[in-house]
Amino acid sequence: MTKAYWIAHVTIDDPDAYEAYRRANAAPFAEYGARFLVRGGPQEVVEGQARPRSVVIEFPSLKAAQDCYHSAGYQAAKALREPVSQADVIIVEGWAG
Repeated sequence: MTKAYWIAHVTIDDPDAYEAYRRANAAPFAEYGARFLVRGGPQEVVEGQARPRSVVIEFPSLKAAQDCYHSAGYQAAKALREPVSQADVIIVEGWAG
């Protein structure tokens, strides 16, 4: 089974309020087997544009990645994130190559 990834680029407007989102997303991420590969470390934009924070989360399958995003648990967490940040989030299937 091919893994899948959430790739997110985020601008955080209120870091203190964003912590509530981080706490709330832990349960759905655990439920769907998510594993952080990149979580907002230093970055260098060498082409194009990006938001200040990049995140890559690995899931065991495309279905798990999609189900997590659409789950009630993640949608509740997302509702905490939206007022205090802007994000571009994609779900992409990994390469089996």
